Amino acid sequence: MKFKPDFSFAVEMDQADPLAHFRERFNLIQRENRNPEIYLCGNSLGLQPKTADDFVREELEDWKLLGVKGHFSGDRPWMPYHEFLTEKTAGLVGGLPTEVINMNSLTVNLHLMMVSFYRPTKARHRILLEKPAFPSDRYAVESQASYHGYDDTALLEIGPRDGEQVIREEDLYTLIEEQGETIALILLPGVQYYSGQYFDLQKITELGQRKGCVVGFDLAHAAGNLPMKLHDWNVDFACWCSYKYLNSGPGAVAGCFVHERHAKNTSLQRFAGWWGHDKSTRFQMGPEFSPIPTAEGWQLSNPPILALAPVMASLEIFAEAGMPALREKSLLLTGYLEYLLRTRVAENIEIITPTEPKNRGCQLSLCVRGSDPKLGQRIFKALEAEGVTCDWREPDVIRVAPVPLYNQYADVYRFTEILERTCNT
Repeated sequence: MKFKPDFSFAVEMDQADPLAHFRERFNLIQRENRNPEIYLCGNSLGLQPKTADDFVREELEDWKLLGVKGHFSGDRPWMPYHEFLTEKTAGLVGGLPTEVINMNSLTVNLHLMMVSFYRPTKARHRILLEKPAFPSDRYAVESQASYHGYDDTALLEIGPRDGEQVIREEDLYTLIEEQGETIALILLPGVQYYSGQYFDLQKITELGQRKGCVVGFDLAHAAGNLPMKLHDWNVDFACWCSYKYLNSGPGAVAGCFVHERHAKNTSLQRFAGWWGHDKSTRFQMGPEFSPIPTAEGWQLSNPPILALAPVMASLEIFAEAGMPALREKSLLLTGYLEYLLRTRVAENIEIITPTEPKNRGCQLSLCVRGSDPKLGQRIFKALEAEGVTCDWREPDVIRVAPVPLYNQYADVYRFTEILERTCNT
């Protein structure tokens, strides 16, 4: 695609966009006496699907009218409610229906997975993660290592080289090759939260498992952002949140993938709960735990129905749009953003996200050039004052994410126009 710098190009792209109608399915944020906000923060909290309200109200009404009978009555009974999300969740991440479950929150699920998949020995007890990792991930893996009697030297971190912003793939692969026999668990992000770098999950899995490592991923910034094939790639496990690109609301119920070869292994060590017990005997209330031979076997408690309802609303939209089509638009939309940034503000802004489209998703991470360490924050606040919502990550990055479900090419154009004006003020 050959991009053009004038606004008429953005208008033409929006008019020709086969996914343009999905924008109408979301509640755009309106500011008083202004046009809709330029919302480029789907990497942090996605906009609300209009149907989320309907799905939640439906369950509130069943609760009001049916009481406890709602567990087995109504259009979507609560006992199997989470199962209504299974097929669409599997399609989203490229798993089998038996390999996915919507439950808990992201870090809780990471801990549950590490109970099963981080089984350290004296010779093999290290955990490989990126640097800087999202703090919650680091806290989780450090606490798991400590629980097993190891200090923070069990953490093996891979970061960018000095003076660089993204991790070189060859450095990561070399580290796995050289240190793999000491690594019990590789736990890396699908998309790195700070730089926006997307990793080759298939190759990491192959290299890690070849060295005897368990390989898991935090897909917080990848689920709903990039097409994945977790089953085909033979990934051991993965976890993700649902409130970013998946637009399921603040603190939404998270998702989890466990490859079928593990899901079928009911003897695998885990923390157990009633909802993970064999459904056919669950209500016999027996004392012995018999795990479901699917990802559902990692469930602890019955799911929060009112919190699952918005997840269902969002998954219906994703299933209708399809990840391949969303990725196709995302490549164009983010490519257009990069083009305008390099055309209009190259002297003021450095893009630290990889330039290769295959190595990134929607997000571009921007650093403001200059010697004043506070300049970036001032520009970020000026953008907000102009009706732009993106986000700031310490120490010096403005994250911008044009989301294909509801962002337009015109949003991208107006953002760069405002950014240029702000940089020159």
